Amino acid sequence: MQTVTEIGPRLGVAQTCDALGVPRATYYRSLGPRVEPVPRRSSRALSPVEKAAVLNVLHESRFADLAPAEVYAGLLDEERYLCSERTMYRVLADNREVRERRDQLRHPHYAPPELLATRPNELWSWDITKLLGPVKWTYYYLYVILDVFSRYTVGWMVAYRESAALAGKLIGETLSRQGIARDQLTIHADRGSSMTSKPVALLLADLGITKTHSRPHVSNDNPYSEAQFKTLKYRPEFPGRFGSIEHARVHSVDFFRWYNMEHHHSGLGYLTPHDVHHGLAAERTAKRAAVLALAYAEHPERFTRGVPRPPALPKEVWINKPATIHVTEQAAL
Repeated sequence: MQTVTEIGPRLGVAQTCDALGVPRATYYRSLGPRVEPVPRRSSRALSPVEKAAVLNVLHESRFADLAPAEVYAGLLDEERYLCSERTMYRVLADNREVRERRDQLRHPHYAPPELLATRPNELWSWDITKLLGPVKWTYYYLYVILDVFSRYTVGWMVAYRESAALAGKLIGETLSRQGIARDQLTIHADRGSSMTSKPVALLLADLGITKTHSRPHVSNDNPYSEAQFKTLKYRPEFPGRFGSIEHARVHSVDFFRWYNMEHHHSGLGYLTPHDVHHGLAAERTAKRAAVLALAYAEHPERFTRGVPRPPALPKEVWINKPATIHVTEQAAL
């Protein structure tokens, strides 16, 4: 409006308003003193004293956990009328009390597990998945223990049921086979009944193994076991149903041999879990680098960015990497 006020008297108010697309009434109104509108109080509104009385009734112990509709109906049964149901909501809103008024169960806050692996046999994760049996409502249970750093399947078992005793037996045998010393290993799992059972907890405590668990209802806290199960079930040869437990075990033998020995894992610089778990990663990467160097020497013009290098093996693997580390790394870059 400042432009219209300055130019209008000189060039003409009508022409200036038309050129700027401003109504003339707006221009003339801007010339007068600005008066803030005063809100008018409706004659039907409750007085402050009446509002306080309504709020006191809503705060009574018998009404404290009831919705305004229940309070309204209850007062009518007592032959009392204070205000409408909508007015009760207005009174509560004015006092910031429009919320769930009943006592609610507050779930505890679970901090995400932040686990780091920098070498094999430092951090394992384990889980159980169902395999469909020959007929409806029949299942076999596949237990799998995975090394997080190398993605190597260190132990697995197919059973008829999910059992803490079976899980404890598998974990104990796998620890012995891998030669795990006390205070060397952390085992991570979700919150299934077998994972949180006392027998498993006592076994791990006796062996000096640290155990951690995912947050309730958070599948991302056990990502490596979940990803392996997805790889298992998305393979072309994975059957819709298994004819018997022997069928499931034979299939698992073939799968885990392929997964450990032949599968070039994208998270491992396309090395196999076997190579990483058994310390062959450096040798394998050096051979790949030699092949690439030879290819560059023969045709350097084909490599615009210089000598190609094979993908590197990650130096660390996290479950829920802390945000502060992300920020520090970005600042360093």
